[in-house]
Amino acid sequence: MHALSRRFMLSGGLAVVSGSALAQNPHAGHGPHHPHRDGQFERLNTPGRVDLPEIHHSQAETASIAPRAANQGRWLAKTPLPIPRTEMAWAVGRGTRMHIVGGYAEQRVDRPYHHIYDAASDRWLDAPDLPRGANHVGVAVAGNRLYAIGGFIEQNRTPHAECFVFGADGEKWTPIRPLPEACGAIACVTVGDRLHAIGGATGNTFENRRSIDWHLVYDPKDDRWERLRPMPLARDHTGTLTVNGLIHLIGGRVDSFHTNSVLHHVYDPKEDRWTARNHMPTARSGHGAVLYRGRIFCMGGEGWQRVHGQNEAYDPAADRWEAHAPMLTPRHGMGAVAIGDAIYVAGGGPQMGGGVKSAIHEAFTLA
Repeated sequence: MHALSRRFMLSGGLAVVSGSALAQNPHAGHGPHHPHRDGQFERLNTPGRVDLPEIHHSQAETASIAPRAANQGRWLAKTPLPIPRTEMAWAVGRGTRMHIVGGYAEQRVDRPYHHIYDAASDRWLDAPDLPRGANHVGVAVAGNRLYAIGGFIEQNRTPHAECFVFGADGEKWTPIRPLPEACGAIACVTVGDRLHAIGGATGNTFENRRSIDWHLVYDPKDDRWERLRPMPLARDHTGTLTVNGLIHLIGGRVDSFHTNSVLHHVYDPKEDRWTARNHMPTARSGHGAVLYRGRIFCMGGEGWQRVHGQNEAYDPAADRWEAHAPMLTPRHGMGAVAIGDAIYVAGGGPQMGGGVKSAIHEAFTLA
């Protein structure tokens, strides 16, 4: 049982910032006094809330080389997470709610915490913990089922192979067959009832941590994993999602954020085949990737001495990228999900690495 009550809730909305204002000044709102951000951060090794770290201002990068979209959109500050978190399972939508699982929180890197955001009421709910705490857990939803796959039990290393499903037997977690081998930072998506687990990283030290090109699929009918065609280049911390039955795998790191990728590949499950698409304009890893209004939006992410705020959208029909209003608070390792007519981006790290966690929660809309 963690420090929050099982019935803990927060509510209330905050300020709106227009896309046009941000376009004129990409760092607008990044000064030391910004009410929705004050006190919303915590250092990994020191308890107690702090304001946005000063190093953020030198590391934040928001300029994109992509053509500027006609509708820049706007960002809205929403109710913060109950506690600062980063490197949690990137958010997934289940019904009309967002789930955030595991990650760094309260001076540990293996928290089992599970928070649910209800967009209709703009409030957070405390949900049943993961059976095993970890960071960089792979998550995906199929129908009413939320899957949690693998993860690291030390800081971005030392993976485990355990897997769980939430909602298969009531509102609780139940174990499923483990991964064939331990892995963390694995990309998880569903096509129909089958769960695809792609890429990720292995290794028990920073020196032997390596990206992998695995492509596994889990079938809940017989509770088993099988191997499919590997991804074209081993990567982890990718942005991955499904669009019209095809899996888009975008960006990510090759072993570390020193070698981030712009590669964009699409997998066709019917043909067991990967093909290349137009690459993402900004090389990054640990970013969000969300299908919104028929386009793939990629926001945030991490690089060497960089924390990205670029918000770039891909049109699958035109094979083209455009740039939209950058994030109010550039972050990496955060949750992102589309609910209704907005993209919600919660938590994450405001500077390179995992040394600072945030409770920041902001939403993007083209409305």
